[in-house]
Amino acid sequence: MMVSAENIHFCIRKKPILDQVNIDLLPGEVVSILGPNGAGKSTLLKILSGEKNCETGSVSINQVPLASIKPQQLAKYRAVMPQHSTVNFPYTVEEIVALGVLSHDANTPSRQLMEEVMGLTGLGHLGERMIDGLSGGEKQRVQLARVLLQIWEDKPYARYLLLDEPTSSMDIAQQHQVLRLVRNLRKKNIGVLAILHDLNLAAHYSDKVVLMKNGSVKASGPVKTIMTAENLSMVYGHPISVLTHPLDDEQVIITSESTEYATLASIKTA
Repeated sequence: MMVSAENIHFCIRKKPILDQVNIDLLPGEVVSILGPNGAGKSTLLKILSGEKNCETGSVSINQVPLASIKPQQLAKYRAVMPQHSTVNFPYTVEEIVALGVLSHDANTPSRQLMEEVMGLTGLGHLGERMIDGLSGGEKQRVQLARVLLQIWEDKPYARYLLLDEPTSSMDIAQQHQVLRLVRNLRKKNIGVLAILHDLNLAAHYSDKVVLMKNGSVKASGPVKTIMTAENLSMVYGHPISVLTHPLDDEQVIITSESTEYATLASIKTA
C-alpha cells in the first residue's frame, strides 16, 4: 500500500515542468520534497493529490489508479494542505476546521475528533474567533487542523497527508510543534509528503527526502544518505555544508557565501 507515481511528465505551454518523475510514499513515513524555487515541487504535489492530471505516466493510491477513484472516496484516502488557502467568507475557526468532517461516515464521532485535532494544533481557545482576525501562523494551523480531521479517524486502510510549505508563516516554536505532530502521524498508518524550505527542519523530522531541480528528481532516499553537502550544493547551486550536532548526532545544515568555508566545514566533520 502506498502512493506511487511513475514516469510523471507535465508541461505548461510546451515547457516541461516535470520530466520523468518517480516517487513513492509509504504509510508510516514522513518524506520531504526539497529543492529551489521552480523545481516543480508544488506541481508534483498537485498531480499526486489529483488536482492536476499528468500528461504521461501514472499515479495510484493503495494500488488503485488515482483517476478511477471518486472524489468522495479519494477524500478518505488523502488530505491536502496547499501552500495558500484563501477564505472569503466570515467563518469562525471552528467552522473551517469542521469542513474536514465532510469525508466522514455517518457513524463517525466527528465532534470528538474535531476537539482532539483542535487541541493538538493549539486551536482549542480560538474556536469562536473569526478567521480574518488571525495571524498568518494561526491561519496555517487552522488549515492543518481541517486536513488532519479529514483523515484523523483510525481506519483499516492506509491514508496520506500532502503538505505544501505547512509551516512557512509560523514561528520557531510553532514549526517544531506542528512537525512533531506530523511525525506522530506515522503511528496512525498515515504517510506524509511535505514540501519544506527549511533544510534543518527537513533533516530533523523526515525519514526520507526527495531532492528536485528543474523538474526532475536528482536524488531520493534516507535523510543521512541523501542530504549530503555535495547533493545539496548541486541542487541549490550554492555552497552548503552538513555538520553533525555535538549533542544529539543530528545533521545541521549551514549555507555560506564562501565555497572555501563550506569545504572547510565539511572537512572538520569528516
